[in-house]
Amino acid sequence: MLLRFRVANVRSLREEQELSFVAPGDGRGDEPAARDVALSDGRRLPVYTVLGIFGANASGKSNVITALKNMRHAVLRSYAEWTSFDAIPRDEFALDPKAAAETTLYEADIVLEGGVRWTYGFELGSRRVEAEWLYAYPKGRRQVWFERDATRDKDFEFPADRLHDRAHLARTTRHDALLLTRAANDGHDQLTPVFDWFKNNLWDVTPETERTQREAYTAQRLLQSEESRRRVEELLRVADLGITGVEVERSPSGRPLVRLVHTGGGEETVLDWAAESWGTRSWFALIGPLLLALDTGAVLLVDELDASLHSRFAAEVVRLFQAPWVNPKGAQLIFTGHDPSLLRTPGGGRLLEPGQLWLTEKDERGATELSSVAEWEPAHEEDLMASYLAGAFGAVPKMSEGQIGRRLVRTDEITRMEAEGA
Repeated sequence: MLLRFRVANVRSLREEQELSFVAPGDGRGDEPAARDVALSDGRRLPVYTVLGIFGANASGKSNVITALKNMRHAVLRSYAEWTSFDAIPRDEFALDPKAAAETTLYEADIVLEGGVRWTYGFELGSRRVEAEWLYAYPKGRRQVWFERDATRDKDFEFPADRLHDRAHLARTTRHDALLLTRAANDGHDQLTPVFDWFKNNLWDVTPETERTQREAYTAQRLLQSEESRRRVEELLRVADLGITGVEVERSPSGRPLVRLVHTGGGEETVLDWAAESWGTRSWFALIGPLLLALDTGAVLLVDELDASLHSRFAAEVVRLFQAPWVNPKGAQLIFTGHDPSLLRTPGGGRLLEPGQLWLTEKDERGATELSSVAEWEPAHEEDLMASYLAGAFGAVPKMSEGQIGRRLVRTDEITRMEAEGA
């Protein structure tokens, strides 16, 4: 599971920001949405399976998702794609010239098999990896597996000789590649599990991009087995789209051809895929990655969850990850959204607890600040949606009612006056 993520100097995330799945407070009873994760040192840690990131347009919500994707890509591809002939891809903060000379930071706190907590991170310069580190906490205290500092004469330190092949790793890791990537490429048995966590997690779903590929993946699941087909069909039916079944077959090219069966007026109609609505296709495209995450216990990243899904659909996705009986492997969801109705159930309760609700807001420099609503310590009975819309937590557009219209009228008046003066 993912416990925490730290980032700095990536897009609008200028200063160090932290996103945490760890529930605030001392006990499980204080956070009903959290579930206990057993750690190897005997402690039990309350951890959320869902975090939602909200904020005004252009406040940096999507940049949090991008930063997570960037870290994953760096771990997987630094050895193959980063070379001394090209600068390291960093995407640093663009509104401050000083940012280009500063490092970009990524760090993730994760729990692997056996309940062992690991912390892996690195800092990137424009041409080299400035720092890299890996720590483990098998008995609660930090074990340093390796530390890297490009400013030292000897870049790598391996305290306590925990890693084998240390000399080989230090000698063969380029200055512009991550040691973790290099080790995994050699099949290093001690470090590959950490690498594999990044390989098998932080899967990105953006409604506006790669939808065709995700549709194809969901269609493939229809052909995998009868059980897989039943699960996909059930999620289509429960969405109340009037869908009662699915027809799927392989085309001569091998690509699945899907037609959905709709019922209306007591009659069934089979529609060609191109005739389906955007909302139906978006839901279908999300089903495959969603089921894969639940089946494997992965971390799923969904940018703009409510962009092409009705709020009721989006709320059901959240509930799938929240429910232990549906999500027994502890899959996690990080999503960004605009629709504040996701903060409230139809009955008036909370869909997300304060510790699950994260807000982005830009300061006067254009830099994003990321914070949890839990920091505001809202009352237990407080309506989070009403408080958010009222601006109690910040992170809402700063404008009065009718301001846009008044600005538009004023602009038209100025244009007319300038034309008359000419």
